[in-house]
Amino acid sequence: MTDSNHALSSRLRDRVFKAPSPIHGAGCFARVCLKVGDYIGTYEGPQAKRDGTYVLWVLVEGEEAVGRSGRNLLRYLNHQDNGNAEFDGFDLYARHDIAAGEEITFDYNGGALEVREDEG
Repeated sequence: MTDSNHALSSRLRDRVFKAPSPIHGAGCFARVCLKVGDYIGTYEGPQAKRDGTYVLWVLVEGEEAVGRSGRNLLRYLNHQDNGNAEFDGFDLYARHDIAAGEEITFDYNGGALEVREDEG
């Protein structure tokens, strides 16, 4: 993560908020307008050793998957095919313009990552 991303990460609450989602339970919504390619935030939390609620797994070619148990607002991201955001490692970026108040989503099955929630 670049220094400018670190600065933005500390202001995640200025960029996103949690609210009821029409997709599933709670969701993560844009507080401000985001443009294509804008850095949204970093999925923060301790390293995960197994699947669990809000665990994001990042796969790096030729290496083992690394998981984090989400502890910030990004843990409320919901799945949508062709979502409007995508991860590069644990950093989240806008894939499309995202309006203020719009839910931020990503494809749980897309590329080299996966988020799993316990079913019950």
